[in-house]
Amino acid sequence: MTIYIPELPLDNSLFPNVNSALSEPDGLLAMGGDLNPQRIINAYNQGIFPWFSEGDPILWWSPSKRAIIKPAFCHISRSMKKVLTNSTFTVTINHAFLEVITNCAQPRHYQAETWISAAMIDAYSKLHQQGFAHSIEVWQGHQLVGGLYGVCIGRLFCGESMFSKVSNSSKIAFIALNQHLSRFSETVIDCQLQSSHLQSLGVQEVSREEFITNLQKCRNKKLNEDCWQRQAFFFKK
Repeated sequence: MTIYIPELPLDNSLFPNVNSALSEPDGLLAMGGDLNPQRIINAYNQGIFPWFSEGDPILWWSPSKRAIIKPAFCHISRSMKKVLTNSTFTVTINHAFLEVITNCAQPRHYQAETWISAAMIDAYSKLHQQGFAHSIEVWQGHQLVGGLYGVCIGRLFCGESMFSKVSNSSKIAFIALNQHLSRFSETVIDCQLQSSHLQSLGVQEVSREEFITNLQKCRNKKLNEDCWQRQAFFFKK
């Protein structure tokens, strides 16, 4: 079956209305354009994100269902509470963005390829330098063993990817993100697509319409300047 999707021009960063996204494949909205930071920020401001394999055209998505969590509702199991209490992990914010995204780009045991290409690493590193993209790092001693990164639009944090080199380290990064953002009112975390892993941590699936409503409430509200300063993170007792 032939499908038609709009091709984005290089001379502006406009996107089609998200309601015109395809139902199959779910959420595919447009192709082409570039990974200019301004285009990416414009995309996130409309509930759109890039996702494509290396060598393929840039594809832009806005799925009909979206996985989100309000940080205060992050679920920490009894076993994870013990891990947080007894672990030797330390957590930092924005100490090693490039190392985090590079680790997230590594192929997983269940998939041979990665969608985080060199071009994506370059684009999101530029967003980090401009103060839009941020990372959470999990350390054992001086070794980076887990983390996540994403883009912050006002009071909405759009999570992109996480990685784990030792058991529970990506969960620790996610819980740290939630506890950190719970200190600032009216924040929401966008996890893009639901998974059993995210669901166990309290992530809920909502319609595109509900997600856009949350986005519109959050995107023009600023966080305190100290939210994304380089810092160590300490879990709530």
